[in-house]
Amino acid sequence: MKKLLTLLSLVFLLMSCGKEKQKNENVLYLYGWADYIPTKIYEDFEKETGIKVVEDIYSSNEEMFAKIKAGGTGYDILTPSTDYAEILMNDGMLEKLDKSKLPSLKNIDPMVLEKLQYFDKNNEYAFPFAMGATAIAVNTKYVKNFPRDFTIYDNSEYKGKMTLLDDMREVMTSALGTLGYPQTTTDEANIAEAANLVKGWKKNIAKFDSESFGKGFASEDFWVVQCYPDNVLNELTEEQLKTTEFIIPEKGGTAYIDSFVIPKSAPNKEAAYKFLDFIQRPENYKLVADHLRIPSINVPARELMATKPIYSVQDLEKTVILKDIKNTLDIQNKYWQQILID
Repeated sequence: MKKLLTLLSLVFLLMSCGKEKQKNENVLYLYGWADYIPTKIYEDFEKETGIKVVEDIYSSNEEMFAKIKAGGTGYDILTPSTDYAEILMNDGMLEKLDKSKLPSLKNIDPMVLEKLQYFDKNNEYAFPFAMGATAIAVNTKYVKNFPRDFTIYDNSEYKGKMTLLDDMREVMTSALGTLGYPQTTTDEANIAEAANLVKGWKKNIAKFDSESFGKGFASEDFWVVQCYPDNVLNELTEEQLKTTEFIIPEKGGTAYIDSFVIPKSAPNKEAAYKFLDFIQRPENYKLVADHLRIPSINVPARELMATKPIYSVQDLEKTVILKDIKNTLDIQNKYWQQILID
């Protein structure tokens, strides 16, 4: 779901961000990812409360942040990933949650809440919506006896049939983790070592790809792809699913937690609280988990799900959540540019 903004779209974004939405107690404005929340959730929420949800879509955290930072107001709920929830919180842009209005908070897996506490110590700003992993998809029809980690990219037997994401944070964090280093390391020697590891992987991949890996995997042009699993699943037939395995590496594995946050400027905070509490009721959240085909972060909803997740909650426990690395972002980017050029 991460795409770079074009200059044209950014200009349009900044020109339009000052247009405030009019407050209406019966309308809730949500700014989030495309095809993320089932339409039935919105319909059932409106039936119960009389509040209509109007959804605006962004294609990257960067797009969302640019709009909000430039003065885009009128949204009651945002759906940032963890690093941008941290940035928004640190910039003083978020409402502190009144947990007395969120009784369904008790349904969320403590493991998920704990993973957010590195920046949101008492879970006071980010209300978790979904947790999933960046995975490695493997076509087992062609790839046999493979390691369940990033060392699969060391195998020259699959040269030209593998891809990595065109995403510095994802790839460098995975390389650092594979070597046993944290993503927040400030030791440039560690970062250089991780970059050299990626250069070795680059020799065996067809390309860095964050756009077409799903279609490339489905067409069997590629047999091993670092991916966001939903983008692969949406391209596969039921028959292809039988020969597809998703690896969640214990070392170097990354995950995301997308949370609901309420901006301080939200015009309809009470409606926002009602929606947050509504969606984490087990009977409602099961629709989300079934739709996304990921493990339910809502513990009671796990018993209600109609589909089997493509990986388990246990697979997520050893993954790392991408953090704001402002102290070393420039250093990592320097080495990433060298990787792309070499």
